[in-house]
Amino acid sequence: MSSAGRRPPAGYLGAEGRITSGPAPELVEAGYALEVADAPLLHRGLGLADLAHVIVLAEVQLVPPADAARLLAVLLEVLDTPAAAFPYDPVWGDAYNAREHELERRLGPAAGWLPTGRTRREAGRIAFRLALAARLLDLHAATAAFVAACAEGAREHAGTVWADTTYLQPAQPSTFGHYLGAFAEEGLRHLRRLACAHAWADTSPAGAGGVAGTRIPLDRARLAELLGFGRVGAHTRDAMWAVDGLADAVGAATQATLTVDRLAEDLEIFSSPPFGYVQLDASLCRASVLMPQKRNPYALAVIRGGAGTLVGRATGLLATQATPSARTDNWLYAYGEVAGALELARRLLALGAAVVRTLEIDTATLAAAAGADHAAATDLAEELVLGQGIDYRSAYRVVASAVAAAGTTPLAAADLAAAAERVLGRPLPDGAAHLAALDPAAAVAARPQTGGGNPEQVREHAAAVLAALAEARRWERERRAAADQAATRLVQAARRLAADPPR
Repeated sequence: MSSAGRRPPAGYLGAEGRITSGPAPELVEAGYALEVADAPLLHRGLGLADLAHVIVLAEVQLVPPADAARLLAVLLEVLDTPAAAFPYDPVWGDAYNAREHELERRLGPAAGWLPTGRTRREAGRIAFRLALAARLLDLHAATAAFVAACAEGAREHAGTVWADTTYLQPAQPSTFGHYLGAFAEEGLRHLRRLACAHAWADTSPAGAGGVAGTRIPLDRARLAELLGFGRVGAHTRDAMWAVDGLADAVGAATQATLTVDRLAEDLEIFSSPPFGYVQLDASLCRASVLMPQKRNPYALAVIRGGAGTLVGRATGLLATQATPSARTDNWLYAYGEVAGALELARRLLALGAAVVRTLEIDTATLAAAAGADHAAATDLAEELVLGQGIDYRSAYRVVASAVAAAGTTPLAAADLAAAAERVLGRPLPDGAAHLAALDPAAAVAARPQTGGGNPEQVREHAAAVLAALAEARRWERERRAAADQAATRLVQAARRLAADPPR
């Protein structure tokens, strides 16, 4: 295919280089356009990376002061330019190359100082880590809101008796607050996972020089400080090319969303007329176009579909990691996919928090269900162990026999006595007295174990979750403030140097 009429390609070296034709339109459409599509994500971070790089070059007196001042002045203009208004032309390749082309057009040879001691990938990695860190903090905040909604719901309904379910079958009397508290506890682990993923994003690759560093005297600690990173990457090749942190970020986002999904799956059942346990707020439902009586819990469908989408994205990201190290194919799709996954997770966590926060709980229906279907049968068996000294397996068989004989009617003293005769071959002294264990509220109150369904334990757990949540939110605010302050200081330093370059 002829290359006539094509513009110079990304990375064009001129007559002395090996690439002497413009890019094929198919490559632009399938590859370069994909990379330039990440420009809005990377635009601000690329600007900050360029400013920090020029400042350090100026500090080691490598770049002439006049060139440094001109470079910084134009870079500040670019930083203030919205990504949509900047000429990110895919024919030049990725966002960095498009920027370099535009800077060379504006500055001439002075722009040639910018790639000193670094590759375009380094600038891209810096920009992406900054963007990733910010998005992880946003997701952390949304997850914290979900945890808070669950913990506050647990505290409010610590005494709301219901029959907990496994396999959607009545299991044991508990409280709805205890049920919600389980999702709050799981959410705290997600906050820790997100903080761990943030630590990777908060590690500076600046000064890595491609893979093995550079002869240019770049102070990596100074670059990290200017950019607001919490630490310097301990190994240059790892800082530039490792992708495990991407999987950690998307994995943490997917895990957090799956917790909300499991709650949504339950609530879709619990809000159905056969159960009638809960009702979603009207603002989170959608009416049927055809059937006027229908109230569809649409928010739950959004959460469930989004969770499945995130599982697919996480799987796809892991698949692209199966590649030799230090190459581009596992990064080409990563920027947009990872950022998109975190943003989707943030929206779903925020929606999940709204669902829990506004959930209407029918305490009367829950209480009625707790007293049906022999939900406290285990408590009766344990009462026989405690009051009669019978081993648990024998007590279990007595109660099971009594339940089978009673069918759907409540257990009576005669049922228990007859079952004891059948299983043990003898009556139970004062057997009728043990039937008080079948009262759901009494069954719940009789469980003192830490983290159990006893209302006091539920309240204590909710208080502990909220205390841990306050610490997690404090960490998030501190990291966000540190990043913002570093960016502000960097821009101020660049403006000073641009206005009054050293002589």
